[in-house]
Amino acid sequence: MKRREFLKNMTLASGAPFLLNGIPVNLMASNSALHLAAATADNDRVLIILQLHGGNDGLNTLIPIDQYSIYYNRRANIAIPDFGARKFIALDSTLPVRDQVGLHPDMVGMKALYDQGKVSIVQGVAYENTNGSHFRGRDIWFMGGNYNDYYSSGWVGRYLDQIYPNYPTAYPNSNMPDPLALEIGNEVSLVFHRSNGIPVSVSIQNPDQFFNLVDELQGFKDKQGFDPRGIPPTSLNNSPYGQELNWILGLEDKSADYATRLKQVFDRGRNSQGINYPTLYPLNAPRGSLFNPLSSQLRLVARLLSGGIKTKIFLVRIGGFDTHAQQVEDYDPTLGRHSALLYHVSSAMKAFQDDLKNLGLENRVLTITLSEFGRRIDSNASYGSDHGTAAPILMFGAGVKPGVIGTNADLSRPGGNLPVQFDYRQIYTAILQDWFGATDDQIRQTLFGNYLNTKLAVINTNGQVTTNLDDFKEARFRLNACYPNPANESTTFSFYLNTPATVNLGLFDLKGSLVKTIVSNQTFGIGLHEIPVDLSQLVAGTYVYTIETDNLQDSKKLIIQK
Repeated sequence: MKRREFLKNMTLASGAPFLLNGIPVNLMASNSALHLAAATADNDRVLIILQLHGGNDGLNTLIPIDQYSIYYNRRANIAIPDFGARKFIALDSTLPVRDQVGLHPDMVGMKALYDQGKVSIVQGVAYENTNGSHFRGRDIWFMGGNYNDYYSSGWVGRYLDQIYPNYPTAYPNSNMPDPLALEIGNEVSLVFHRSNGIPVSVSIQNPDQFFNLVDELQGFKDKQGFDPRGIPPTSLNNSPYGQELNWILGLEDKSADYATRLKQVFDRGRNSQGINYPTLYPLNAPRGSLFNPLSSQLRLVARLLSGGIKTKIFLVRIGGFDTHAQQVEDYDPTLGRHSALLYHVSSAMKAFQDDLKNLGLENRVLTITLSEFGRRIDSNASYGSDHGTAAPILMFGAGVKPGVIGTNADLSRPGGNLPVQFDYRQIYTAILQDWFGATDDQIRQTLFGNYLNTKLAVINTNGQVTTNLDDFKEARFRLNACYPNPANESTTFSFYLNTPATVNLGLFDLKGSLVKTIVSNQTFGIGLHEIPVDLSQLVAGTYVYTIETDNLQDSKKLIIQK
């Protein structure tokens, strides 16, 4: 490619990507005169933004169990059933009644992650006067503003601008050899724009072909008789045109640096053996919804992280959530387009988290979903749902504070729109401060100062991750103390399950020999289970009883006295 042709093919107004080995890559950065301070990013934590483009139907993602009859009556042709093999999955029986929700039946993976303490759900998230336009709504979530704000910058760009000043002039360097942000796709999202309007990220269009991205980076050739650099007159140096043209001219060197580095990181990284990232929805849905576009993106992110990439924020996306019509199959509301999309999110996130765990990376990575708006309470006659307001936010990772924040909205309200319980910036503020460690001043510079005192407790803080996670799990899966203990002729064993499970429960002597099988490969449902056991044939002494399920492995002591 010749320099003049390179410049001709670049379109600043559209942010069009240029090509490396046939794959569009956008290397976006600012040439602001800021001092070097990359070392201020003093943790290795990473954020994944998972965009659900189109406006996700939150009511068919999280079904309000306490108001199921109203839910069903207002959207009977798309309602997820509360009975049968494809009924909703009860999420958490320990929640207050008004907070009880059921997951869509195709979100088995998310249920498993929730039971492991790796999911935080925030109900009713949006902002005042939610905008029903896809593009404007997306921009508001990306810029981090109010409904009537029109920022040229994004919240991530404003934050990274403070943590990594003088980008790209002094980058890459030993502290930050990688792009600050990485976007999977060929878009230039507003979320990464800095206050001067220029983004700070790298976009990769096709993650499945990433290994072909930079096998060879062709040098630029000059046309005879033309200025090889296309350097603008000095009188334009400080103009927006001059700044942006100088930025473009610097892309040649930056593209080589980053392309080489990304190739090295990719080659050095790996994914875990035995982890399957699902590629197809296994049930009935329109052909265009069967393929899982999220799996390859998350698999790529996991491999890059394994290879040592220091990029702080990634953006992945899955579209198709604008379900005005044929959201479900007319013969079965648990099947169809929306079902496939939820399966893709749930199954890909389960594989991603399992991959990160096996790679020893799960404590570093946080994922948050966002969608430009939710959908209305009432379904329409086309087996779909229309643009609404609030919807749930899902957060994944070993560092989240697990559980559900917020309550089920009152579905009897007129108008059809769900109320806003939480402003989305309350979550963004918590991520920046409690996950990345941003200071109050950095939060204010990111334009979230008004939310410092109302940020949500979605991140485990103060080194309490293990304690909080243990408490969460014990409340939902536990082996209780048997009673009586000490025992004579009999005792009663009991345990609690938050999801149906196959249980093995046995009594062992202190040599480790099984002396009595209490339960063997028996399936139990949700709730408290009590099992009286005859001990009359056992001699006096100290014993250990042990339970094993997918989510619970525990042992306790029993003393038998005669």
